[in-house]
Amino acid sequence: MLSLVAIIPSAPLLVPELAGPAAADTEPVRTAVRDAGARLATAASRWIVVGATDGSVPAARYRSTGGFGAYGVPLEVDLRSDLGGDVGAGPGEPLPLSMLVAAWLREQSQSRAASTVSVTPVLIDPSASPEECAATGRELATTIAAAGESIGVLVVADGATALTPGAPGGGERPSAVALQGRIDAALCAADVTALGGLTESECAAEGAAGRAAWQVLAGLCAATDMVGESLYADAPFGVGYTVAVWTPARQHLAGDPA
Repeated sequence: MLSLVAIIPSAPLLVPELAGPAAADTEPVRTAVRDAGARLATAASRWIVVGATDGSVPAARYRSTGGFGAYGVPLEVDLRSDLGGDVGAGPGEPLPLSMLVAAWLREQSQSRAASTVSVTPVLIDPSASPEECAATGRELATTIAAAGESIGVLVVADGATALTPGAPGGGERPSAVALQGRIDAALCAADVTALGGLTESECAAEGAAGRAAWQVLAGLCAATDMVGESLYADAPFGVGYTVAVWTPARQHLAGDPA
């Protein structure tokens, strides 16, 4: 049974050790992400994590452990737990950024919720078509519905990269700002139709690399009424970072926090 969905960015700056002098500036998004993770860990001890691969590396070739050394700090993280949930065993490619961030949040959330979280990673090619993403989401929905336990879903994805004058996507572009506004609205309102309607071309043009992961989520929740809650939506460094929580409407109406 689907118990909760948490949506977070795949930003290295979420990790305080990597944020450096910008740690204070990024504390609001970090706090929102930690809160989302704690709520997810409280709602379910098993997570399905949806995030993009790095480039064209097949999902099965990634290791289960990794570190943020490529981002300046040799901080090691691990997707594994006593309950399982490996990406793969033995030698392989380093974990993609989406799964590094998920592993970091898993460790943070376990300590806050005083529970052990098992992770099942679902890696999606960032260039996957909307139809492929929707199909993956529907398959996950079937798996979750058949499970005899509560399952939480964590989606790790970034928005547009041209939202401020100093943004990494080439400075501020009105088209990127408009697209990010639509993305934020859809994520914070649990609008699966709007997410499914994002096009490959517009997202690629504005650097919104999270499209595929969001469209997997849209497919997963297409047949379930969800209630969205915004925890954060801003662009501290010109990149769209959205943190939101989706609760199944049946639980929301019943007043169940899970």
